[in-house]
Amino acid sequence: MLSLFQNMKERRAVICLSAAALLWCGIGSPAAEAARVTGLREAYGAEAASAPLSKEALLPARRELYEQISAATGIPWFRFAAIDQYERTIAKKPKHAPEPPPAASARLTDIQIPAPLWSGPLNPDQSDTSPASIRFFGGLGRDGSGDGLAEPENDADVLYSVAGHLLSYGNSASDFSIAVWEYYHNGRAAQRINQFAKLYEHFGRLDLSGSAFPLPLGNLYSYRSTWGTGRSWGGARIHEGTDLFAPHGLTVRSTCYGIVETKGWNRYGGWRIGIRDIENRYHYYAHLTGYDKTVSRGDIVSPGQTIGWVGSSGYGKPGTQGKFPPHLHYGLYKDRGLTEWAFDPYPLLKQWENQEYRALKNKKKK
Repeated sequence: MLSLFQNMKERRAVICLSAAALLWCGIGSPAAEAARVTGLREAYGAEAASAPLSKEALLPARRELYEQISAATGIPWFRFAAIDQYERTIAKKPKHAPEPPPAASARLTDIQIPAPLWSGPLNPDQSDTSPASIRFFGGLGRDGSGDGLAEPENDADVLYSVAGHLLSYGNSASDFSIAVWEYYHNGRAAQRINQFAKLYEHFGRLDLSGSAFPLPLGNLYSYRSTWGTGRSWGGARIHEGTDLFAPHGLTVRSTCYGIVETKGWNRYGGWRIGIRDIENRYHYYAHLTGYDKTVSRGDIVSPGQTIGWVGSSGYGKPGTQGKFPPHLHYGLYKDRGLTEWAFDPYPLLKQWENQEYRALKNKKKK
């Protein structure tokens, strides 16, 4: 597989030349098909089903794939990346699942198109790989690698098929949102994919894995695992997060690269802010005394960026303060497509805190 992504400049030149003909003639026309096959075959031949890439090579290879399909279709690479990442975050991974077949494990993307959508709902052969018969039955499957087959486990075929669906609605940002909605019929999915696309476009890279502890390191705060303890205000419930007790007004920082999803008053959490990261996790900061004025809903933030300050707001109407000692309530929620569930953030908080301490220690040694 590594040899597949060597000589990137040469392949990009071939792809760009073929893409020019594709965009001039339009997707699906004979001239466009000839140009696409000539270009994409250069990148995806028999090597496409070889062994999986190492973690270090995976992201560059994935980015290269997005850019090649982007050059052939005119769709920005970050839109393919956003759809692929969303599929990756909602994929169910049973604890005792069998090992995937070699061809499946070698895939770069995680997009899974259901057989009825790929082959066509009325297609008698739900494992059909013939582009002609799939098109006849109204399926999404297309041949993106130029081997004459439309295979749902072939990354080039899958992304080219996704491109065909997207382009059937247009190529603007609003067209993209409509196309995503029409595919998933899920408003939450459309929102997440648009958020991911915005993050990828803003930072210009796939690796958005950085993190930071939510409070400045030091001895001004204390915390322990408080997950699952009882709460009574507003009705019986459990504590879904970790409380970090700190002086009133201490800086609260973003723990991740993400996009501000919610900001405002909540009768339980007081002045709170919620940030969605690229792993489809929702970071919840509550009981603030106020926000950084430069941070608004829809803005993009980075690890360590100031978003607000520790307070004691909440448990009442807007502006209620002082019903408990000042502290930051930090929660984490994972979106799995149809549901979003909370999980204990304490282990990650300890991990991020230790990572920052190690980084500071190593910096002092230099």
